[in-house]
Amino acid sequence: MQDGNALPLSTPRPDPVGVGLPQFYIPATASLQERRPRTLKHGDTFAVFDHNGDILSGAGSPEGLFHRDTRHLSHLDLTLGGVRPMLLSSTLRDDNAVLTCDLTNPDLFQGERMVLERDLIHIRRSKFLWDRCCYERLAIRNFSDQRQRLRLELRFAADFADLFEVRGAVRPQRGALHVAEIGADTVLLAYTGLDGARRATRLRFDPAPASLTADTAVFDLDLPRRRRCSVHVEVTCTEEAPQQPVRKAFMLAIRDARRALRRSSSRAASVATSNEIFNEAVRRSVADLYMLMTDKAGGPYPYAGIPWFSTAFGRDAIITAYLMLWMDPEVARGVLWYLAEHQAMAEDPAADAEPGKILHEVRAGEMAELGEVPFRRYYGSVDSTPLFVMLAGAYLERTGDLATVRALWPNIAAALAWIDHYGDRDGDGFVEYGRKTEEGLANQGWKDSHDSIFHADGGLATGPIALCEVQGYVYAAKRAAAAIAAHLGDLERQGTLEREAETLRERFENAFWCEDLGTYALALDGEKRACRVRSSNAGHALFCGIAAPERAERVARHLMDTPSFSGWGVRTIANTEARYNPMSYHNGSVWPHDNALIALGLSRYGHKDAVTRLFEGLFAASEYMDLRRLPELFCGFPRRRGNGPTAYPVACSPQAWAAATPLALLQASLGLGFDPWQGRVRLDRPYLPGFLDEVCLRQVQLNGASIDLLIRRYGNQVVASVPVRTGDVSVVTIS
Repeated sequence: MQDGNALPLSTPRPDPVGVGLPQFYIPATASLQERRPRTLKHGDTFAVFDHNGDILSGAGSPEGLFHRDTRHLSHLDLTLGGVRPMLLSSTLRDDNAVLTCDLTNPDLFQGERMVLERDLIHIRRSKFLWDRCCYERLAIRNFSDQRQRLRLELRFAADFADLFEVRGAVRPQRGALHVAEIGADTVLLAYTGLDGARRATRLRFDPAPASLTADTAVFDLDLPRRRRCSVHVEVTCTEEAPQQPVRKAFMLAIRDARRALRRSSSRAASVATSNEIFNEAVRRSVADLYMLMTDKAGGPYPYAGIPWFSTAFGRDAIITAYLMLWMDPEVARGVLWYLAEHQAMAEDPAADAEPGKILHEVRAGEMAELGEVPFRRYYGSVDSTPLFVMLAGAYLERTGDLATVRALWPNIAAALAWIDHYGDRDGDGFVEYGRKTEEGLANQGWKDSHDSIFHADGGLATGPIALCEVQGYVYAAKRAAAAIAAHLGDLERQGTLEREAETLRERFENAFWCEDLGTYALALDGEKRACRVRSSNAGHALFCGIAAPERAERVARHLMDTPSFSGWGVRTIANTEARYNPMSYHNGSVWPHDNALIALGLSRYGHKDAVTRLFEGLFAASEYMDLRRLPELFCGFPRRRGNGPTAYPVACSPQAWAAATPLALLQASLGLGFDPWQGRVRLDRPYLPGFLDEVCLRQVQLNGASIDLLIRRYGNQVVASVPVRTGDVSVVTIS
C-alpha cells in the first residue's frame, strides 16, 4: 500500500532461518549476553537498549522501542565530537523506573592534534517509559577549566518491523514508509502496513536542534568551564499532537511513572533477610514483576518477558500469579478475570480454539492482524485450561474471596467441560494435544520446542501427545474445582469431581510410572507408548499432588541425583538421555520457574533438604547474573567451583515466571500457606537454607488483617514470631 509520499519497503535482510528449521524459530546469530541489554517496559510498550543507552539494531539484535508488537524506533545513537562516548556505568533503579547511563568523552583529535583530553565531559542519560512514550534527559557537564564547544548528534530511524520480523521472519511484502515530516524541533516518521493501519513515531527535542533532518538531530553545545546544560528527547509511539512542552512532559511523566510503580507494589508483602545479596535479588525480582505488569480492566496482568514475549500469555501469567500468590493475590485475580474474558467460545481451527479453552497468546502486530502468524488470539496450549482452574482454586484458598470465584464459576465450568470433551481426544481419560493446522504450534506444553517430546532412543513422539505434567494439572484442577463447588454449596458436583480426580490418579500411576527409571514418563505418544525419559516434568507431578507418596520419594531422589541436578538447578532432562544438550532450549537447560514448581512439589511431600539444595543452587546462580536477575533459562552444564553458570544466548530477561522464582522458593522452604476461613497463616515444617539466618515477611495480608512474620534459624531449628499484627490473624506452625 502506497500513497504519493510513500517509499516502498524491500525485504530487510536475507532469511536467517533457512529452509527446514522449526517454525517460529528464534535465530541466534549473536548472544544477547554479549551486550547485556537494558530493558524498560510500561503497559504495551517496551524498549531494549545497549549499555550506553543506544539502540543499535541489526541482524539478531532485539534492540529498539516497541509498542504493541511493532518496533517504533530501530536506531538511536549518540555521538560527541563525532565519536561514541565511553561508558562509565549503566544501571537501572532498584524499582526499574529509570535507566541511567553515565558516559564520558574519549580523547578527541583533529588530525593528530588532541583537542580534548578524555574524561572531562560527563553525560548522564536518564531514560524511562510512560504512556506509549520514551523520555530521555541528557545532562552534559564540563569538568574542564576551559570553555568547550562541542557537537552532539543523535541519529535515529524507525523501520516499523513486526516483532516476528525482528525475531527472524522474512515477509515477501511489506507496507510503505512515508516521507518524514520535519519541524523546528519535531520529526514524524510513519508507516502504513499491509493491514491498512498507519503506525507513527514522533520525536521531539528541547532545545530545538541546530539542525534537524529525517534521521539526525544536531546540537552545538557551548559549555563554560564547570557548567552544565541539558537536552530532552521525547519519542512517542503515536502521531497525536503533544499537549505539554518536552521538559514539562518529562517531569510530569517521571513523577507519574514512579508513583504508579510505588502504588502497584505497595499492596504486596515485602521480604527482608539477613543476607543482603539475597535481598538485592528479591528486590530485583519484585521490581521486574511489577514492571512487567500491565493494567487490564480486571486488574494487573504480568506480561511474559522481554524482548520476545512482552504480551499476554495464558500459561506464563497463571504460573507467575501462582508463584507470587502468597505475596500479592491481586495479580491472580487480574489474571483470572482477563483469561475468563478471553476464554474461547467456539471452534476455530486456525487459532486452535475450542469452547472453554483458555488463551495461549495474544499479538497485536501487523503480521498477526494479517494472519501471517496465527497468534492474534491463539489457544494452542494444552495446559493453560487446567492451570486456570488450579489458579482459581488457589486464589480462593489464599483469600477466601468467594464472590470473585462465584462470578468466575461459569468460566471454570466451561474449562472443566473442555478438559473432559475436547481435551480428552480419544476418551482414554488423559488430556492430549495436537494442532488443528500446520501453522499451529507442534508441541503445546510448556516445553514447546519441536524436539522436546521424544522417546528413549531420541525419536520424536507423534501425537496426540499426553504430557506427564498436564495430567497432574488436570488432577489438581479437579481437586480445586471440587473445593470451590463445596464452598458454593454444590456437594453433588464436589463428589463427582473428587471421584474423577481419584480415577485419573489411578490411571496416571498405571500408565506413566516407569519402575526401572524410578520416575514418571515424560509423555504418552499417539499410540499410548510411554516416552521413557527422565525429565523435570515428573517434578510437576509432585507440585500437583498426583504422585503416590512412596513414588514421590523416588522421583525426588531422581530429580536431585547428578544426572538431573546440575548443582544450579534441575535440568529439563537428565544428562543420560538421548537428546541431552545443556545448551538447548528444553533438552538439558535449567529453567528457574520449572525449579520453583518442583520445589513447591518437594515441599508438599516433605522433602525440605531437596528444597534447600534447589534454593541454594538458584540463589548462587543469581549471584553471577547481571543485576542479580534470574533469566528465562540458562545452560545445564555442571556447577564447578569458582565458576558461574553458563548463560543461554537468547534467554529473555526479565522473564515474569523466572522473576517470581525466589518468592516461590522462599514459600517452599517455609511451607507457607493460608487458611482464610480460620484467619490463619500456616508454616508447614519450616526450614531455612544455610545462607539465611533470618527472614522477615512484612505486611502479609489475610482477610483485611496483616502481620509481619519473623523467622529465625537456630542450627536446624526454625522459630517464628509475629512482631507486628494488625487485625484478627494468627500463625500456626506445623512441625
